[in-house]
Order: sequence, then C-alpha cells, then structure tokens
Amino acid sequence: MSEYILWLHELGMDDLSRVGGKNASLGEMISHLSDLGVSVPGGFATSADAFREFLAQSGLDNKIQQRLSSLDVDDVNALSQAGAEIRQWIMDTPFPADLNSAITQAWQQLVEQHGAEPAVAVRSSATAEDLPDASFAGQQETFLNVRGLSDVLKYIHEVFASLYNNRAIAYRVHQGFEHELVALSAGIQIMVRSDIGASGVMFTLDTESGFREVVFITAAYGLGETVVQGAVNPDEFYLYKPNLRAARPSVLRRNLGSKAERMIYLDDAGGGGTHVEDTPEELQRQFSITDAEAEELARQALIIEQHYARPMDIEWAKDGTTGQLYIVQARPETVKSRSSTSTERFSLHQHDSEVLVEGRSIGHKIGKGTARVVASIDAMHEVQAGDVLVTDMTDPDWEPVMKKAAAIVTNRGGRTCHAAIIARELGIPAVVGCGDATQRIANGQEITVSCAQGDTGFIYSGLLDFDVVTSDLGAMPEPPLKIMMNVGNPDRAFDFAQIPNAGVGLARLEFIINRMIGIHPRALLEFNQQSPELQQQIQQRIAGYADPVSYYVDRLAEGIATIAAAFNPEPVIVRLSDFKSNEYANLLGGAHYEPEEENPMLGYRGASRYVDADFKACFELECQALLKVRNTLGLSNVWAMVPFVRTLEEAREVIAVMDEFGLRRGEAGLKIIMMCELPSNALLADEFLEYFDGFSIGSNDMTQLTLGLDRDSGLVAHRFDERDPAVKKLLAMAITACKRQGKYIGICGQGPSDHADLAQWLLDQGIESMSLNPDTVVDTWLKLSR
Repeated sequence: MSEYILWLHELGMDDLSRVGGKNASLGEMISHLSDLGVSVPGGFATSADAFREFLAQSGLDNKIQQRLSSLDVDDVNALSQAGAEIRQWIMDTPFPADLNSAITQAWQQLVEQHGAEPAVAVRSSATAEDLPDASFAGQQETFLNVRGLSDVLKYIHEVFASLYNNRAIAYRVHQGFEHELVALSAGIQIMVRSDIGASGVMFTLDTESGFREVVFITAAYGLGETVVQGAVNPDEFYLYKPNLRAARPSVLRRNLGSKAERMIYLDDAGGGGTHVEDTPEELQRQFSITDAEAEELARQALIIEQHYARPMDIEWAKDGTTGQLYIVQARPETVKSRSSTSTERFSLHQHDSEVLVEGRSIGHKIGKGTARVVASIDAMHEVQAGDVLVTDMTDPDWEPVMKKAAAIVTNRGGRTCHAAIIARELGIPAVVGCGDATQRIANGQEITVSCAQGDTGFIYSGLLDFDVVTSDLGAMPEPPLKIMMNVGNPDRAFDFAQIPNAGVGLARLEFIINRMIGIHPRALLEFNQQSPELQQQIQQRIAGYADPVSYYVDRLAEGIATIAAAFNPEPVIVRLSDFKSNEYANLLGGAHYEPEEENPMLGYRGASRYVDADFKACFELECQALLKVRNTLGLSNVWAMVPFVRTLEEAREVIAVMDEFGLRRGEAGLKIIMMCELPSNALLADEFLEYFDGFSIGSNDMTQLTLGLDRDSGLVAHRFDERDPAVKKLLAMAITACKRQGKYIGICGQGPSDHADLAQWLLDQGIESMSLNPDTVVDTWLKLSR
C-alpha cells in the first residue's frame, strides 16, 4: 500500500515529486503548522509512481506522447480533439489491481478513523503544480462531496484523466513543461461543511499592485468552487499585516459582493454531489464572514507565509456546523511576487467616450480592440488575435484563447478566481464581475478596456488613445527635498505607494465621499426623516453596515486607512472635505440640504462649513473617521488638514470644534495643517500659524484669488500663472513664516511639475516638500535631482 498511498500528515514539501505541489503543501502545513494554529483537514494521496505505472500499462504513456508530439496547442480545434481522445483512453483503462486494492484499504482506514463514511474532496495535484514561478491554477479537476468507495475510485480516475484537459495541455506548453515529465497525484481530503458556511481565497499581498503589507481575502457562501471558478462576485477584505502582528484591529477595508449563488451539497442526508442555488437575498446583503473571522483567517495566512518565506495564494473554508476556519490549499503566488523594479504605468488620454459597463479590474493595463461576445466555450474559436473577449465567465479552459485577446470582460467573477490568476500571468487586462457586459456590449463593437483607474475597471465605447510610461524605480537619485504625492483614490493607494515617495501631501476626502459613500451626510444623520423612496435607496447602499451613520464613518475610515497603511510610516495629510455646495447637492439626498449659490467656489465651503450649525454634526463624522484610523487602527501617520480658512476668527473656531470632537493638536502626535490658499493666509501667516502646525500651499486657489480670475473661463484662463510676481510674493511670505517658526511648509499643486523655473524658485525659498500627482512624480523627481 505504501508504494501507492501516502497519508497527508506524513508528507512535506520534500515530497513534491511523489505527490505533487498541492498534496505536498497540505502535508507540510499539517505536519509543521498545526501546533501554530493552522487548521488543515486530513486525508491521503495516491503517489506519482502509481500514476506512472497506470499509464505504463499497455503502452498508454507512449501513445499519449506520440499524440501530443506534433500538436499545435494554439489550434483550438486540434487541441480539443487531441485532449478528448487522450482523456477517453485514460477512462477506458482500468486501474491496476494493486492500485485499486491500495485505495480501497486507505479508504477503509479513513472510515475507521471517522466512525462513518466521510464526505471527501478528490483533488488533483500535479508534480509541476503550485511552483513559485507557475501556478497551474485550476488546470486539473476537483470533485467535492464525494461519498463511498465506488465514487472515490471513479473520481480518482477522472482526476488522472484531467491531466490532459485542453487547458492543462496548453498551459504546460506555454510554461515550457514537457508533458511526459509531469505526473499526477490524487488527494482525498476530508470535506469541511462550508456548504452551510462560507469559503473563499486569500492572498498574502495585494493581487493588483504587489503591496506586501496586506492580506487580501475574498469570501462567499457555500463551497469555494464558486469563488475559485469566478461564478460569483464575492465579498472582499483587506487586512493590515502590522496590526495583525500587534493584535490590533486589522481590517482596513471591505467591499460587499453580490454573492448571487452558492454551491451546496446535493443531498444533505448523506448522498454525494453538489448543486448551485440562488443565495437568499437577506444573506446577499450581509458580509459572509465577520471582521473577527477575517482576522483569524489572515493570522493563519501570516503563519503560512512566514513558513514558506514567500507570498502565498490560499484557499479556506468555514465549517457551518462548528464555525471553525480551515485552510484547504496553499500555493506560492506566482505573479506579483516576481515583479521587478521596472514599472509600466498606463493612462488614458482625455476623452468624452461613453462608459458601456464597469466591474472589478484585474491588473493596471489598458487594452482595446473589437469586442468578441462569446456565449460559450464551444464558440471560443471565434476569438481572433487582438480581439476583446466578452463572455459570462471564463475559467482556465479558456486559456488557449485568452492569450490571443487584447483584454477580457466578464459578467461574473472576483479578483481571486482562476481566470483572474491566469490573466495576470499572461499580462492581459481583465474586468470581471460586470453583471451584464454581454448585454451592454455588441459583438463586433470597437471598445477600450481600462484597468488603470483603480479597483473599478471601465469599458469605453471606441478605440481610445492611451500612454504607457516605463520607469526603473530601482536607482532613483536622492532628491533635494521631500517629494510627496496627491492621492484621493484609495483604490490606487497600494499601487502608488510603489513609487518612491516621502508620503502623501494631499489626500482628498471628496473622492472617498463621492465614490465610496455617495450619500449626503445629513441624509444619513436624519435617515428617519427621508422619504420612503430615498430610505430604500440608502438601505441598498449601506447593506452590510450597522446603521446609516456607521456606514458614513466606517466607509470614510476605510478609505483613509487604506491610503495611510499604504504609505506608513510616511505622513499622510488628509484634507477634510472641501466640496462646494453644488457638489454636495449631487450626493444622494443632497439637493434637500444644499443652498443655491451664484458662485460656490467662493461660498459655503471649507472651514466655514465645519463651524456652521447646519453642518457641524456632519463634520463630526469626519472627525470620528480620523479618530478611528489614528486611535483604533493605530495609523498615527495621518495628519489633518483644514481647507479654505478665510479669517483668524474662523481658524480659532475650527480648531475649537476639532478639539471638541477629539482631534487635538499634539495629542498622540497629531498635526493639524492649514491649506494656505487665500491671500489673507499669506498676509497673516504668522498669526494663522498660532493655530496650525504648518501650511500646505494650494497654488491653484492662491493664484485665482490673487489675480482675480477664473481659471475655468476660456476668456481669461491664459492669464493663469503661478509664477506671477504677486503670487510668488505671497508664497514667499508663507514659506518664510513657516521656516521662521520651524513648522511644516509644502505645496500640493502641479505648478512645480509644469514649470521647472517655479520648482527651482521654491527650492531656493526653502520649501520643505512638493506633493505631486503620481504620474508626474518620477519625472519631477529626476528633474529636481539634476
């Protein structure tokens, strides 16, 4: 029996050649990590030698090799025909008697250990699978809720045949593996009752940017195949590793997925098999795991990552009967962990093209071409090189045509499904989980797929122009001052943090409020006073959160925390909300609360809002969010910045209100900065600095208000110039005052990027930092260094 069967708890990574990557990894975790808190279900595996002996009988191995020797795997029809023939040969060949006997004995032992016939998963484990440089994700088959010896034997047979799935044949060729050198082991693993619980995938880095300080978890109800296959849009959690290690609250951010389906046991009374059913609506509106469960999963993930000394791709399951969390698979992450210091940054040109549909972005690239809307895998031969593949969902079976496509768009799927993993390996932009892309995009339509704008991917009508800038970030010279970044979009924070930086000089709350919340704060504070129709709209948006006010505070905190964690320990200067009345009115429920103003730019904005009785309660929610980020999550690198402070009286009032709401200068190192953007700020710089810890110059508003012009007016916009002597005189006054008092002084406008002479002038004046848009950081850094 020992020649053909190996028990998982006796295995380790040294046994990869005997039982393949998946089974070796399971054994490694059971034998080395169980005492550290990693829970892995047990079982047994067939050996690679058993597989080789099976193929050697009747010369089946030579027959297969001959059939594959001249196969062109890029010919979809030829690949499909060859794969089907080989799999049928294998299914028609019975197991040798000794192998059949060994499996039977092992199964009987498993039954004795559990006191009854357990439900098991029969998984494939190839000897060239789960390696650090090739995932082979989903290339062979897995069968769930298998019961009884006859079905175990049947599905082991099918697992053996799946080594010659079309996708597996093509993937080995594309990855440079010889077919005859790869053998298969079948893993028979005790099932976790996640069919009545939850399951998913987690990575010990951010899958899109490679940022190493987070654990990224996807979760949905039922068995994990729906997440892995991309059949559902799962919940998402980002957890901060330093907080996990320090036993602090660690969830930076959540995204509620639709989780429209769940895979459950076909017969709960003891029969085998699975089926997919609609997830009850009330469960769809909840997160499938709690924050505490996400943190427990992430702690197990850290133990696994530390043991393997590399980023990991992990499948997990929650037992719905006991509530226990298990690890059911772990393999090396194969894409971002190999990233180099050379980066490509894609950006669309300005355009007014229609957004056809949006979903979750995979990668950060842009692709364009003719849309090929494909209803099923039977029609994938219609995809030509350079087309954009549009379909309901892809899985690894599509890999032979995925590599032809300029981009991929799907109705279903999340960022950890097999198709997303393969798309990343192939370097193809993909937008998944769009919902109705196959209805909104016409076959033959010219489209552009952009994954360059954050977590959300956009599909535009037409073939749009875009730029690609390649930078080597590994040998950046020392700059003559601090180069910081303007970051408003938390979706891009992990990506932007890979660019050399001294922190974030301007993190705008408006982007978080607009994109992550979308509801006027007073409409949430006064939820019970809203119309039934508006209440229903609000309820839909706040699903998964405790109540309307908690939704506002928590979502705001999530956005701030994501940026703060990405750049920690460098400072992140968070500018409190600076919406104008017309912009607040565009939020859900906002029209009822906002005044009609002739000139909102000079109206009800900034500090004057915060201290006003009608808005003060809304401002308190912003302060609560900052306190949660700084105190609960421990991200004390967050500073606060107050915009548009017109008078010294307003400065005194706003500092008093912030103190009342718990944001006190100097407490736990908190710095409160003022936007220096009005002439009065520079003229009375010393006086304003009595209330603040420094200035960040807003050169756009300072120039407009000094020269008395509207930069958005085509009639006078040509007069807009930050280098005007009047503007520079005011800037010099502000810089001098801050230097004299030993306080922070920076600038957060594009002037230094656009005008080399202005950058040099600011350097000569002794400015401490320049905060730039991320796409200009590298060029400006190099110019200033020279």
